[in-house]
Amino acid sequence: MLGLTMKKAMGELALIERIRSESAAASSPGRGRRGSPNPGVVLGIGDDCAILRPQKGHDVLVTTDFTLEGRHFRRDWHPPESVGHRALARGLSDLAAMGARPLAAFLSLALPGEMLATAVGRSWVERFFAGLGGLAGQHRVPLAGGDTAESSDGLVLADIVLVGSAPRGRALRRSGGRAGDVLYVTGELGGAAAELAELERRSGKRQPTLSHRPGKDGPPGSVEHPQMYPQPRVSVGLALVRRRLATAAIDLSDGLSTDLGHLCRESGVGAEISAAALPIHPLVLKSRPASASAIELALNGGEDYELLLAAPAATRMPRSVAGVRITRIGSLVREEGVSIVDSRGRSRPLKPGGWEHFAGKH
Repeated sequence: MLGLTMKKAMGELALIERIRSESAAASSPGRGRRGSPNPGVVLGIGDDCAILRPQKGHDVLVTTDFTLEGRHFRRDWHPPESVGHRALARGLSDLAAMGARPLAAFLSLALPGEMLATAVGRSWVERFFAGLGGLAGQHRVPLAGGDTAESSDGLVLADIVLVGSAPRGRALRRSGGRAGDVLYVTGELGGAAAELAELERRSGKRQPTLSHRPGKDGPPGSVEHPQMYPQPRVSVGLALVRRRLATAAIDLSDGLSTDLGHLCRESGVGAEISAAALPIHPLVLKSRPASASAIELALNGGEDYELLLAAPAATRMPRSVAGVRITRIGSLVREEGVSIVDSRGRSRPLKPGGWEHFAGKH
């Protein structure tokens, strides 16, 4: 775990050295020594660059994601462990969608200048790294470097870069779908949006927010807190590639209605899904018992970080992969466009209703 113990105000160099000393076993696993969390990292924090060494016969995959205060989290709603966890989960979910094994993480963190000058601020940073480190340890991904800076607007900004590897030519892509393929999703949908709505409701009524601090056994699962502690489906992605179960995949970060459109566009196909088949998260059913409202949240909520995948109709897809439920929700079709069929068999176009940056919509 990347824990910190900061008892007085410190500058950038002191912060970096503290992170390095606390995370040495994870982020600099000793030039591939036996028993290290990830032997793919030859050299981690301390030099101008990290040195990675992927397995022979593997491709290297790289992804990056911003976590911006006010856009992706609020300090008065999300505990710092959640912010750190979510920052890493976003990148891990991208690797999961392509069936890649994580090699290393790189974090660039901008903090308000006053944060490291107070005990409360230093505690926030310590707990942020505890949350990030807990998920990093779960997936054996070392923090191998990054950067720190003082933010100019008093907000926290984190940029995570994840490097992974997949067998050469085997990584799943959005463009691999074909007409006739069956569509599946992992887990359940809408939970993250439902929990976020509850946080907003409590804030508006000035009630205590849902602040869960992980205990000694780590963070809760995505059933209890899907917004605060989403669980990236890394093991599922690895199994899909190893067992050759899928032809295309994408992670559901922006909402099923939006991300399905991305997959269809890259594959040059359309899709038809069944509203009745959608696996709805229990938090959605609790907060929105009306069927139409629950389906709307499952389609457009976003931040579930589940996987949407396509597989040939002849594939014998198991009910679960790596212990995660797999649900058939529809199929890819030759005609362009995405449609959804209701419980009465009526079909209508499904327009993207999830998140889109710079479009002012969610």
